[in-house]
Amino acid sequence: MKLWLTSDNVDWEAGRFRYPAEQMLFTLFPGERAEYPDSPAPTSLTAEDNAVIFTLHRGAKLTNMSALVLRGGRWHNGVVRFPSGELDAPPEAVYHTVSHALKQAFYKAGTALLGHTLPWGSLTGVRPVKLPTRALLAGKTPKQAQGELEKVYGVSPAKAALAVECARAAVRVKEGLRSDELSLYIGIPFCPSRCAYCSFISADVKRALALVEPYLDGLCAEISAAGEALRAAGAFVRCLYIGGGTPTTLSPAQLERLLGQIKEKLDLSRCTEYTVEAGRPDTITAEKLAVLKAFGVSRVSVNPQTMSDQVLAAIGRCHTAGQTLDACELVKQAGFTQVNMDLIAGLPADTPAGFSRTLERVLALEPENITVHTLALKKSAALFQNRERLPGAEAVAEMLEYADRALRGAGYVPYYLYRQKYMAGSFENVGWCKPGAENGYNICMMEELRPVLALGAGGVSKLTDGGSALTRLCNPKYPAEYLERLERILAGKRTAGEYLAERIPQSRLAP
Repeated sequence: MKLWLTSDNVDWEAGRFRYPAEQMLFTLFPGERAEYPDSPAPTSLTAEDNAVIFTLHRGAKLTNMSALVLRGGRWHNGVVRFPSGELDAPPEAVYHTVSHALKQAFYKAGTALLGHTLPWGSLTGVRPVKLPTRALLAGKTPKQAQGELEKVYGVSPAKAALAVECARAAVRVKEGLRSDELSLYIGIPFCPSRCAYCSFISADVKRALALVEPYLDGLCAEISAAGEALRAAGAFVRCLYIGGGTPTTLSPAQLERLLGQIKEKLDLSRCTEYTVEAGRPDTITAEKLAVLKAFGVSRVSVNPQTMSDQVLAAIGRCHTAGQTLDACELVKQAGFTQVNMDLIAGLPADTPAGFSRTLERVLALEPENITVHTLALKKSAALFQNRERLPGAEAVAEMLEYADRALRGAGYVPYYLYRQKYMAGSFENVGWCKPGAENGYNICMMEELRPVLALGAGGVSKLTDGGSALTRLCNPKYPAEYLERLERILAGKRTAGEYLAERIPQSRLAP
């Protein structure tokens, strides 16, 4: 779709506003890609059949943002107005004002042409819960926070209510955190095989076996550096999460080495939540679980994604539904009382009826957490090139609606939520739990309530004081690059420690 960004008497900075325009383009018309012609915008409505012309016109009191959408021989013009004085604010404030107006205008015109609204309205970001969380922390009531989502952004009442439920959980977690506490993530970028939908930075362990031991050497060095930085800053780990990839791809001896280094180098005296994402049922053994239990791991994940062997085969998972049941029994025998299970709505060869059967089988296992993801098609995933067997948006909506009813009926409540690009039907991922079994790491990561220090390949540290300011420190994505740049990574941990040290002392005694 061709996009023209024009203005009248205002510095439009067209290049900078391409991002919000493209976000809304994909939300409304997922199959389209943005083009920016060098020629002037057409003056005739019949000159183009697949285009958007954005125009910003500043008046004495009000500024008009219009989005004229031409598509399929039809057109519609969406207009949003805001006080012209807002264009005299600092540059960042102007950017946010104009970006919001651009997306709202595009949304108005696009949905008029489509003939229907979208569940999340004009929201395009991955963290819609941040808006109601901020509203609640500012003293607004849940009803007011929900009303803002519905009226300002056009979010459906059901999705707005869901977001507010998750925001209330985020507020509860934030109130229980101390200012000298953070979350720690450790990444193990290896899997036994690659799933068709996967775009995570992970290596097939069969092809990358030679890298596993050197990677653990580097990771242990980073754990040591992180421990030194945290001690110097007076910071404590509240939530520890080992993810991947699939951490239980490691052997029992390798897991023992990793967890032993964590125990030796990190102060876990305040750690209330220690999670290992066992993930793939075909990597879970009694011996590995015994290692996890011995080192104080309190929560594990067993992620079937589906309980249909036909769907498992379609996505390249090298295990069966029966192996998932066996893995859950091993976890129970090992004495773990906090278990998460991940499911995905919208997988190839799946149907609403099949998804319902999967959820019923998982509910029968009574895990403390169930995370329901919506399939997100990433360009680097094999499934992106082979999408013929994927359920349509209506079928995915039916799956998610059933999940909402069934989980609530079984006593689960939603506690965290996020969205992804290229997600089927523009829906969401939702974490559900039994009351009181929220996973604080997931909430802190998504809502950016406290710093998250990330170790390992692909780790992204988020340094924040809980406000709007956020600094990211990114490790290289691939194991080989991680090892090549290890010295720089270790220096980055010292930088993170200095950041924390600047912010902790002034409130070290805060509750």
